[in-house]
Parts: sequence; C-alpha cells; structure tokens
Amino acid sequence: MPEGGRLAPGRAWGWNLWTRGAALVLALLYALAAGAPFFAPYSAESMDRERFYHPPQALHWRDAAGAFHLRPFVYAMRLADSSEWRYAADRAQPVPLEFWVRGERYAWLPGITSDRHLYGARDTRVYLLGADAFGRDLWSRLLHGARVSLGVGLAGLVISFSFGLALGGLAGYLGGWVDAAVMRLCELLLSLPGLYLVIALRTAFPPSMPSGRAYLMIVVILAVLGWAALARVIRGLVRAQRGLDYVLAAEALGADRARVLVRHILPNTLSFVMVAATVAIPGYILGEVFLSFLGVGVQEPAASWGNMLGQARSLRVLVSFPWLLAAPAGAIFTAVLAFNVLGDGLRDALDPRGRQGGKPR
Repeated sequence: MPEGGRLAPGRAWGWNLWTRGAALVLALLYALAAGAPFFAPYSAESMDRERFYHPPQALHWRDAAGAFHLRPFVYAMRLADSSEWRYAADRAQPVPLEFWVRGERYAWLPGITSDRHLYGARDTRVYLLGADAFGRDLWSRLLHGARVSLGVGLAGLVISFSFGLALGGLAGYLGGWVDAAVMRLCELLLSLPGLYLVIALRTAFPPSMPSGRAYLMIVVILAVLGWAALARVIRGLVRAQRGLDYVLAAEALGADRARVLVRHILPNTLSFVMVAATVAIPGYILGEVFLSFLGVGVQEPAASWGNMLGQARSLRVLVSFPWLLAAPAGAIFTAVLAFNVLGDGLRDALDPRGRQGGKPR
C-alpha cells in the first residue's frame, strides 16, 4: 500500500484513458437525455405519413458539383419503390441544416416552454438516423427514450441503495433479531425470479395503463427486488468494522448508535457502494429494455430503447431496414459498456490492495 495508508496520486482519480472515456460518454448521454426536447428536432410521437421507413441521411459539406458549403446539408430523398419502401437521393436538391431553429413547442419545466431546437431544416424533415414504420424520427425517439431507459437506472439505484444501506447497516451493527429478520427477508427476495415476477405483476394491470405509471411501476419493482444483494454485502462490511478501535472509541465517548453507524461506519463502505452502483445501473437499464421489448413496459407511442428495439424483431426489418435495430442497440450497448468500464476503473482506483502505482503488486 502507498506510504501513509493513502492511495498514490493519480490512482484515486487519475483513471486510465478507458475509464475517463467511459465517464465522458456517460456524461454526454445523460446531458443529451436531459436536454432531449432541445437536441431532438421533433417530438417522440411526431409522424410523417409520407416517409415511412425513411433511410438515414448522411451529412455533406461538398455537393455533387464539388462546391464546398459552409453549413452541412443532406440530400432530399424521394420514394423510388413504394412496395418495398426504397428511397433514392436527389443529388440536385441539397437541404441545408439550420441551427437554433423554431419547431414544435415543448416544456422544459412546468410553466417554462420553448420552441427552439438545436437543428432542423426549412419546409422539410431531416432523418439523420432514419425513420421507423410510422415515419417518426429515430434520433428524436432515441433521445426521448434515453430519458426513460437511463432514468430507470438512476431512480432504481436511489431506491434500492437507500434500502440496502439502511437495512444492511442496521443488520450488521445491531445484530440479534434485527440481523436475522433482515437476512431472512433478503433471502426471500433473492429467491424470487425478478424479471418473471415483474412480468406477472405488469400483466395483472390493464394494458391501457399510461406509460408514466408503467414506468414508475417498473422502477419500484426492480428497485425493491434489487436491494437485497447489496444489503447482504453491507451487512458483512459493517460487522467487520463494528469491533474496530475507531468505532469503540466513538461509543466510549457517548455517541449514540445511529451517529456511529451513519457518521463512522457507513462512510467506510462508500468505495464498495460506488463500484456496486456503476455495476447495478446497467441491470436496471437492461431490465427496462427487456420488459419494453416484450411489450409489458413502456407502451407506444411513448419512446424507450426497449420498445424501439421491439420494432426490429422481424427478419424483413433486419434485412431491409437495419437502422431500426442499429440505433437502439447501439445506444444500449454504449451505455452498458460505459458503465461497466467505469465500474472497473473505480474498483481499481478505490481498492488499495489491488494495484500500486498502476502495476500489479
């Protein structure tokens, strides 16, 4: 271990390039999700009934004649085969992108609305990632869906880790019947097949349940089922610390049990909690994706990465319109991979016994 019992400079927060990249990717994803109405040119439900299965439009700076344009543009697409929904680019009709444009009005907060969007095009629609079977812009739906899929992870994390820290800490510190009761409850929850239980509970409610309520129900159920594993680990960490000198000294000075637990013991579990959090969030994201993919989560026309992925279940879509799969699958893969890489980096940075100076001991 480094001198003085402290982590070497550059190990605690000087993460490697992969960890820094993962943190930046996650920061970007959550920033895009938070500002989705602004970054997206259209709402998640906005349809264009003349452009079903519209392919992605590439950005250009040089036109067909070789002339350079100061602003990026896309080529207009015309329907070449209505039976197969095939489009052809019209090279004679460049459509310049405009920034900070007016469009559909949206609400930032209750009572605070705006109609400004990051980009758009005059008198037509732009599909940078293509459109789905209803003519809805995939980029817009991807950003609005990120608010649901990424939000599930954070909301579930807050609920489950609050329960896990509180009950696991009490069980480890107090022991006795409290410990026995909490551990039996944890064992009961861990024995339940989580996703199957969520599906069973969801099907018990009417199919017409609003997506907002379905979203809250998914968060609560996944969080209630997910705190037990954390509570068992926290209980073990607390039991290992309750006989240490600094805990005995605090008790000898007259500190009550709640203060000892909250101010002295639980803070020493935060390194594990931080790593566990980055590993747990992908589980909540994939849980929502799985349920929405099966049609028992967030319902159309609301957007989530799961129900966007559900549109690409047929072989015809996979072969003829692969962007319907690539957009949500790419977003899910990127978010889950970034969380796992970040968790691995945090584990190395916060574990004083794992590495020293970035090299194996």
